[in-house]
Amino acid sequence: MSSKNDMKLGIFIAAAGIVILFGKLGVFGFLGRALWPLVILVPGLFLHVLFFSSRASATVLIPAGILTVYGLLLGLCNTWGWGLMTHLWPLLLFGIAVGLYEYSLYSSARTGGLMTTSVILGALSLVLFIFSLLGTGALYLLGAVLIAAGIWLMAGRGKPGSRKKWNGGW
Repeated sequence: MSSKNDMKLGIFIAAAGIVILFGKLGVFGFLGRALWPLVILVPGLFLHVLFFSSRASATVLIPAGILTVYGLLLGLCNTWGWGLMTHLWPLLLFGIAVGLYEYSLYSSARTGGLMTTSVILGALSLVLFIFSLLGTGALYLLGAVLIAAGIWLMAGRGKPGSRKKWNGGW
């Protein structure tokens, strides 16, 4: 019996030595720096699995959607550089929109306002993403659109009586 205990103790001590050696070589530090977004992504995916395997209610889809989008976003930025966050920050709103959308889609209690809210947040996220890609050029574009709209209104196009009725060309 003591040989089995000695074997278990020997395996435990050797494993502890391997862990210490790998730690000193920086293996765990590298894994921690490279794979930490999985700490956010995996619970999001796990909550999706819980719902789709009928082990949890639709309520878990709100944090599942948020965590999944955030985990993917942080993994992307961690892999290709945090400078991407300059343009990808609107995806933080998109994560909330995804969670609310999934909940409103699969929930048995129908809340019409929740679907509308998620679509508005998703659209806002898209608009902000486009503006972040355009940078300061977005302000020039917005200014040009406002000038054009003002000129269009001043030219009388916005007045109800100023349009000619279509009579089929006769």
